Amino acid sequence: MLFRTHGNPGKPTIILLHGGGLSDWSLEKVAALLTPDYYMVTPVIDGYGDDAENPFISIEHSARNLLSYIRDHCGGRVYALGGLSIGAQIALEAMCEQNDVAEYAVLESALVWPIPGTTQLMAPLSGFCYGLIRQKWFARLQARELYVPEEWFTKYYTDSIRMSKASLINTIRSNGNYRLPPETSNIKASTLVIVGEKEISAMKRSADDLCAHLPKYHLEVAAGLKHGQLSLTQPERYVALLRTHFNTK
Repeated sequence: MLFRTHGNPGKPTIILLHGGGLSDWSLEKVAALLTPDYYMVTPVIDGYGDDAENPFISIEHSARNLLSYIRDHCGGRVYALGGLSIGAQIALEAMCEQNDVAEYAVLESALVWPIPGTTQLMAPLSGFCYGLIRQKWFARLQARELYVPEEWFTKYYTDSIRMSKASLINTIRSNGNYRLPPETSNIKASTLVIVGEKEISAMKRSADDLCAHLPKYHLEVAAGLKHGQLSLTQPERYVALLRTHFNTK
């Protein structure tokens, strides 16, 4: 896992992790909006982008890498921690392993309700289709599904063809099989849970489960939006939600 930093390290630290199929470039606009007041850290998850040579193993493994960085570079705690999709799952897992690692958290589209058939069907199918990733027409279809803005397509395509087959399959397996950790009820961070109004039922159920187990939370249902659309396509609105959340306990 690589760690990109933005802004003044003397300010409160916020760590945000990108979603699956993306990299730290997907958080450039969000980081730019927050750096006047915060020190931003945007990791590159194992197996992605510039860290493609280190294969993605699991959500748990990435969470341990994240916690190691926080211990070594942030004094063991940060002001806020969060992410999108698999990035949100990694952030959640880190908070379950160290319940006081963050004062605030933001979990956007965090799946904690396993999707049936992930191991038996989805992962093998993705392995079979791995060769399609190098086809630009297929990459454009995938980019649209992920709501990647056109200005980021070249970066998205470049990173897609760098990802190993093992990282792709491990990502799908880990993401689709992830269950709500029982330690969720011990998390001390005040958590903003975000889910798109038009997301699949498993994602909406996951948001409900998170809220049922988190001691301190606020649920934001993003009207009219699908998976990941809020932070990717409406960074100003996303940042405004974060700032409001940080000012409320």
